Amino acid sequence: MPMTEQATGAPMPQPRPRSGGQPVPEHVTGAKSLIRSLEEVGVDTVFGIPGGTILPAYDPMMDSSRVRHVLVRHEQGAGHAATGYAQATGKVGVCMATSGPGATNLVTPIADANMDSVPLVAITGQVVTKAIGTDAFQEADIVGISMPITKHSFLVTKAEDIPKTIAQAFHIASTGRPGPVLVDIPKDVLQAQTTFSWPPVMDLPGYRPVTKPHAKQIREAAKLITAAKRPVLYVGGGVLKAQATAELKVLAELTGAPVTTTLMALGAFPDSHPLHVGMPGMHGAVTAVTALQKADLIVALGARFDDRVTGKLDSFAPFAKIVHADIDPAEIGKNRAADVPIVGDAREVVADLVQAVQKEYEEGRRGDYTAWWRDLSRWRDTYPLGYEQPSDGSLAPQQVIERIGQLAPEGTIFAAGVGQHQMWAAHFVQYEKPATWLNSGGAGTMGYAVPAAMGAKAGMPERAVWAIDGDGCFQMTNQELTTCALNNIPIKVAIINNGALGMVRQWQTLFYNQRYSNTVLHSGPEADGKQPSAGTRVPDFVKLSEAMGCYAIRCEDPADLDKVIEEANAVNDRPVVIDFIVHEDAMVWPMVAAGTSNDEILAARDVRPDFGDSEDD
Repeated sequence: MPMTEQATGAPMPQPRPRSGGQPVPEHVTGAKSLIRSLEEVGVDTVFGIPGGTILPAYDPMMDSSRVRHVLVRHEQGAGHAATGYAQATGKVGVCMATSGPGATNLVTPIADANMDSVPLVAITGQVVTKAIGTDAFQEADIVGISMPITKHSFLVTKAEDIPKTIAQAFHIASTGRPGPVLVDIPKDVLQAQTTFSWPPVMDLPGYRPVTKPHAKQIREAAKLITAAKRPVLYVGGGVLKAQATAELKVLAELTGAPVTTTLMALGAFPDSHPLHVGMPGMHGAVTAVTALQKADLIVALGARFDDRVTGKLDSFAPFAKIVHADIDPAEIGKNRAADVPIVGDAREVVADLVQAVQKEYEEGRRGDYTAWWRDLSRWRDTYPLGYEQPSDGSLAPQQVIERIGQLAPEGTIFAAGVGQHQMWAAHFVQYEKPATWLNSGGAGTMGYAVPAAMGAKAGMPERAVWAIDGDGCFQMTNQELTTCALNNIPIKVAIINNGALGMVRQWQTLFYNQRYSNTVLHSGPEADGKQPSAGTRVPDFVKLSEAMGCYAIRCEDPADLDKVIEEANAVNDRPVVIDFIVHEDAMVWPMVAAGTSNDEILAARDVRPDFGDSEDD
């Protein structure tokens, strides 16, 4: 059957019959068939770099009025840009590369998209079919390489199969649990003559994602919710993927249960809402982490009980019964056994739960969470998120990020790299709406922020997009600022520049007796490790950014902070980069050390919260 839905649930564009009610086949090359297929599935932007085997596809792209190609500077940038585009728009992101190293450079962003359930289609060229398996120039078995990190991979061997394969790829990527799909096409297949007609007949035996939850399981979950004394709604990124945020708000307000949103779910529930207790996990809010530990019921919605949330798994939430709802049945019971497993789309699950809980209320069964909220409120008041200003008068990185969030235009999209700045951005920017927070959660990919912000801005040009990056992450993919400058993609980049690989340095401080082996970025191995002046740092990020066509500023004085951010917000005709020189010893708190129990959370260094006895313990 023809594909009819994108990740957003909107109808896929279908071609109009040319005559007699039936599409008329076009005589084209395989390459032209590829571009026509991309047009028909609604693709408006492709990020990529041409090369020998994919080159045939680039020629007909010049004639396409619907597909914009963004020429990136590295294939990794193409992949992360496609991911940022998908996360910001809800549509399938598309990237394109040639064979061999071009394709293997997509492996990291494909793995990243797979971990974070991002709908992505990667199209790669391949050596001619007769040369496959001969170690030909720029040959790599990208289908075999990518198989463990894709939802599905295709090798197209006949030009007539291109429309069907593209339709299937987009359907698989955007339905069920979203994920990346790879389509590998040999050069001779792209060059071959074929016919193109649309829509193709799709044949995907065995691929039938379950979206509607089982009514009995929904009823059981509702009974547990109304019987619980200490419930928690544990919300993961699946709620955003399913566009279930409105339903989630109804369920939370109906039940009055506390809500915790994972790193991948920020924005799924308003940070400012009184029922929101923060982000859980290794660097989560004390209240959120402790709520899960003390809960007698956890309702997991589109979350996967990953190790960064659970800490030491056998000590996680020891008193809790588990309701686990996920569209991917493989996730249920994988890490924590579920008392009530629910397979289904999060939007349908939450909507059905609302009705089932209302029926419980009508029959006189309602949970009383008064004592639970007394505990939660006490923890929230006693252990709020915060930070200290450096005693030497330098910039606090937390303050920089907090003020960026406060001064940004309404609806701004934030993309973060990985490390300390990622956690500070998660904590100190308020996320009130979905699709305003983009980051690499599962894979933790350094270098994600700049190209992801580029993709988000390309997909949502009317929105302001800030990339919050570290000086380590920035040096991995900053070349995509050239792409932004040349393609009118005016993102804004805040470099949180502490001169080090900050999160690794934090671990060295806490667990390696302050032996800072190979984490200093601003000077060579002979240096004493002291912070140099901004003008002597290598590289000079202001000069580097200006050379790539950006408006660049440096900020070192807290007194200049607001003025510099407002200056950046006012520039919208080119990318903007601000080099914030921040204190190198700032740390991310709270923290649960790797491999330890969440019960051992530290609110600050050597400060372990004293929760006393819960009223219901």
